[in-house]
Amino acid sequence: MNLIVSAIGQGLLWALLGLGLYLTFRILNLADMTVEGTFPLGAAVAVTAITHGFSPLAATLLAFGAGMLAGLVTGLLYTKGKIPFLLAGILTMTATYSVNLRIMGKSNISLLGQKTLFSGSFMTSLPQYFDSVVLGMVVIVIITLLLIFFLDTDYGQSFIATGDNPVMAKSLGIHTDATINVGLMISNGLVGLCGALVAQSNGYADVNMGIGTIVIALASIIIGEVAFGELTLSQRLVAVTLGSIIYRLILLAVLQLGFSANDLNLISSIVLALCMMLPQLDKLFHIRKPFFKGVQTND
Repeated sequence: MNLIVSAIGQGLLWALLGLGLYLTFRILNLADMTVEGTFPLGAAVAVTAITHGFSPLAATLLAFGAGMLAGLVTGLLYTKGKIPFLLAGILTMTATYSVNLRIMGKSNISLLGQKTLFSGSFMTSLPQYFDSVVLGMVVIVIITLLLIFFLDTDYGQSFIATGDNPVMAKSLGIHTDATINVGLMISNGLVGLCGALVAQSNGYADVNMGIGTIVIALASIIIGEVAFGELTLSQRLVAVTLGSIIYRLILLAVLQLGFSANDLNLISSIVLALCMMLPQLDKLFHIRKPFFKGVQTND
């Protein structure tokens, strides 16, 4: 039971990563490689700030801001520098590795003996592993509601229009370059926030902890879409969180079968590939029945 609770808690914390990538991958229709650098950047900033006397909350907010800056760099390289988007993300991701080393001063930092968001009196009074479930649930609910509100505003609709058809969006007077930059900042801010929370949950930050994060984020998105079928935009945001939890439970089940933790990246890639191939497999074997069959999208 404790393992299941732990998997759910980790799924909630890592869901921020999926929500961040969803904004660029599904709404802006851009494959953002920046997240593999932004995630450890958020962790590095938060852990370093905590070890230098900042409160855990302030350190977490600094991580969010650092993520936004990384997203802005990618956006400017793409919109102003006219560098292909995939390459712009890779350049920023590569640069953040050195930035993280500069911030931390070494390859990893421990939070042993330091106060974190998980070490408050209320959190420590909870049963084992429930601290990540409670904090993860609070953060996810707040972030999801803010995203739903944002996407329902006029600016949010221009954000969606930019991803759907940039040429049409420009003809309607939407400044698509600025919209893309803002979208990348929000997206990577959430990824940096995720890195900060995961680092505090794990008790350390490491420069290599971003390897494979884009696969984890994509798995959350794809599993949520595959499991729940056609949804409204607001429902899709919730489905990303549920997809993240399902993904963690799948990993737990695989590990219980005797696989090594060293195989997690391989397993993640296989799970993601199978989910992405499911529509083709469904045509051949009719194996999928969405839980929310018949629900129409509104985006």
